[in-house]
Amino acid sequence: MEFNLETGITYTAKQIVEPKDIAAQYGSGLVEVFATPAMIALMENAALNTVLPYLGEEHNTVGFEVNIRHLKPTPVGMKVECTATLIETEGKRLVFKLEAKDEEGKIGEGTHIRYIINSKKFMQNLNKK
Repeated sequence: MEFNLETGITYTAKQIVEPKDIAAQYGSGLVEVFATPAMIALMENAALNTVLPYLGEEHNTVGFEVNIRHLKPTPVGMKVECTATLIETEGKRLVFKLEAKDEEGKIGEGTHIRYIINSKKFMQNLNKK
């Protein structure tokens, strides 16, 4: 199946950092700042939503690889956003450039690879495990 995905498309995911998003809650640290795993989740969400409108009901994407740098801390209550830009397509393989910002500037950056899947077939194969 052909997908009409052109490089350069973007999506920006936004959220306010809540107590559930801090490193101490994730177990990834002991401080009360936006957790790296929470930032990565926001980045993956941005990448997913960049291409989801182009895939149709039967298809979805799954994350495969993240290469992320968390550059600066963000406190609870501050707004964060991540912009994903599709920079490469090769068959079902999609590569995204990611940039996360809070109200004071860049807090994270990196790349993310996702693969297009047929959701039903994916779940059928998973259930065979």
